[in-house]
Amino acid sequence: MMTKNTPNTTPSPYEISAWILTACALFAVLILGLLPALLAGLLVFELVHIITPYLARHFLSRHSTGLSKIWAVGILVFVVVSLLVVAGASLLTFLRSDSGSVTVLLAKMAQIVEDSRKILPSWLLERLPADANSFRENAAVWLRIHADELQVVGKEAGRVTIHILIGMIIGGILALREAVMIEEFKPFSRAMLGRSRLFSDAFRRVVFAQLRIAAINTSFTAIYLLLVLPLMGIHLPLVKTMIAITFVVGLIPVVGNLVSNTVIVIVSLSQSLSIAIGSLLFLVVIHKFEYFLNARIVGSQIRANAWELLIAMMAMEAAFGLAGIVAAPIYYAYIKAELRERNLI
Repeated sequence: MMTKNTPNTTPSPYEISAWILTACALFAVLILGLLPALLAGLLVFELVHIITPYLARHFLSRHSTGLSKIWAVGILVFVVVSLLVVAGASLLTFLRSDSGSVTVLLAKMAQIVEDSRKILPSWLLERLPADANSFRENAAVWLRIHADELQVVGKEAGRVTIHILIGMIIGGILALREAVMIEEFKPFSRAMLGRSRLFSDAFRRVVFAQLRIAAINTSFTAIYLLLVLPLMGIHLPLVKTMIAITFVVGLIPVVGNLVSNTVIVIVSLSQSLSIAIGSLLFLVVIHKFEYFLNARIVGSQIRANAWELLIAMMAMEAAFGLAGIVAAPIYYAYIKAELRERNLI
């Protein structure tokens, strides 16, 4: 069991070594491109941890043998990993299909921008590509520059997929081991276990809170695109793709909203400038509400303000690119948890 240290408690050599090793490991995860594997493993580990107590209460008795517990938790791990793989594969299949293709959406946005130049104000035209070809060229240049960060282009997609699968398997093995085994740890192992528990707790707080926010945001966006606009006689193209993108990018705090909002407003231009402005106003209202929701859900979970997360995300993006943006809230929550553990903040 971990005990909270007081400010007067001098950290032991084991704790200092564990902090140094943890910092090096987290740095290496970003440098070596292992963040997808880490996040996938933690997701499986936390999901199994959340479901296991329910399983123990309803299906495992006090007299259950160690072997029956191993089988029960092992089956749970298999089900969780399988469902995550199916969900990920289904999303990728949809985004690559004709009806949900991101490429088709980008091409449509480029065409909308070109067709809308006559109705847009001059100050906005100066900041837009000259035509659809320029839009596509700019997008292609951006993709080439950020290919290493996106890690989903060409050969990288296969490597990342393998890393994610291996990470999920490792997370499942660790969850299975912890659920059925109780061990006495020596000082250094105990210090490392404390770091891992704080980090996994930070992951759970940030990621599951952001999942709730992304789901709420996507629900409001879906209501607007599937109900509000059609009731007004307005039917936007590629609505399902925009809803899927809203959820996926919504998993990234703050930045994800900017991406999804930009896509929706540009596609709304295919109808008229007034519809685009209406969409922008709706999204601003929704995300003002979401700002307070974010502060309540994420902020209450890690006791951090939005400006703290933004600073952390900017610093991590400058150092590690797109991976830094994704990792920043989790890393920052972990650092605050370590400081809070010693009553330093």
